Amino acid sequence: MSVFEEYENYDAVGLADLVRRKEIAAEEVLEAAISRAEARNPALNAIVMELYDFGRQAIADGLPDGPLKGAPYLIKDLGAAIAGFPTTGGSRFMADVVPDADSETVIRLKAAGLAIFGKTNTCEFGMSITCEPQFYGPTKNPWDLELTPGGSSGGAASAVAARIVPAAHASDGFGSIRVPASCCGLVGMKPTRGRNSFAPALGERIGGTVAEHTVSRTVRDHAAILDATGAPAEGDPYFAPPPARPFLEEVNTDPGQLRIAFTYGGATGAVTDDDHRRVLDQTVAVLDGLGHRIEEADPPISNEESQEIFRTLMAANAAQIIRSHPTKGRLPQDGEVERVVAATAAKGETVFGHDVFMTQARMHAQGRRMAAFHRDFDVLLTPGLGHLPPKLGWIDMMLDDADEYWDRVAAFSPFTVWFNQTGQPAISLPVGATASGFPVSVQAVGRYADEATLFRLSGQLEQAMRWIDRQPTNLD
Repeated sequence: MSVFEEYENYDAVGLADLVRRKEIAAEEVLEAAISRAEARNPALNAIVMELYDFGRQAIADGLPDGPLKGAPYLIKDLGAAIAGFPTTGGSRFMADVVPDADSETVIRLKAAGLAIFGKTNTCEFGMSITCEPQFYGPTKNPWDLELTPGGSSGGAASAVAARIVPAAHASDGFGSIRVPASCCGLVGMKPTRGRNSFAPALGERIGGTVAEHTVSRTVRDHAAILDATGAPAEGDPYFAPPPARPFLEEVNTDPGQLRIAFTYGGATGAVTDDDHRRVLDQTVAVLDGLGHRIEEADPPISNEESQEIFRTLMAANAAQIIRSHPTKGRLPQDGEVERVVAATAAKGETVFGHDVFMTQARMHAQGRRMAAFHRDFDVLLTPGLGHLPPKLGWIDMMLDDADEYWDRVAAFSPFTVWFNQTGQPAISLPVGATASGFPVSVQAVGRYADEATLFRLSGQLEQAMRWIDRQPTNLD
């Protein structure tokens, strides 16, 4: 691979700095990304729409002089719209949906100077934490091609782990940023509810549980991209309080002595495996050595209740999706949606309006309890996942038993959905590894609207635990 050999040594902030200092042209950076996509994507199926000429034309026309000018970027094929290209949500049912305008997220990413050149794979309608849609086929994990890369932002995570791009767009309603980040050895933050806008199409998604952001190799890329996107749009129904200063400035700021709680699940009812317990213990030891005040304390969350809340809201959401095709009145024909989607949507048809409002009230009560918990603790630390990534095919949206499917989802990632429901920022950090070298993560959770503390702590752990040096060994 002869195009810009040093490309993989840089994150998005670093590449933009090279372009800004005219040490390399944006065209060369994009061609380095495209050459890696052409070499590696056939084995991974991470990129499902090759918009290479679109990216080249954007550079030829002149990228905006934003803070990330010239860094290549990929957009998840769910939610975020690029005018003139399908937004399928990984579904045959939506294959003919072509938006006529960019979403606000894409507008802001373009304004930051990012060179968008493709769309990444997702499970159907984002309704999983794997990435195996019938429409596009499964995405593979660069660390082990037999394993799931996580989901629903599995295409994004696979592309970043494979060093095709340093960061890629993602979204998260159950853990769909943090789970694939954990599976692929990446950083993955779900920002505070309302931090990023869903304009112009929506005010919120799944009752406020979904957030858009990114997966990346470095903490500072997460901060820089959130600085570019994290502000309200006209007409938003609510939005997160603005930060005191740019998030990028927080990454290298000393967090001071933080009060950090950690949990293995305990009284919450969540369960994790030995690898995740061991890596959590290692992280706690590092944080103790850095001078933080550490205490084991379970958050006031019931995992059983959280799963009940999720399943009610997801059922109602699935029914809404099925009825939202732009062709008014069009419903799926046989084979146009996967079995779990169809079964979950059928359940959603039995969910009444008052059920949704009562469920949201329970969800918001969790947020109140967590706010009280954070009077005593600045950060909560949990395992990243319930267990290591399973083989492709285990979390199968073509299962006949939808309840069994959702049970498998819940067991794989019991800790992430809590904070979709409370609205707090939460970040997955690839701090450890198994004996064979497969990445293992922890999740750090901050107070509502306090991404700043998470960026400070994450930056400190990034320096102390050096995950940036780890990468899959057989990329080419």
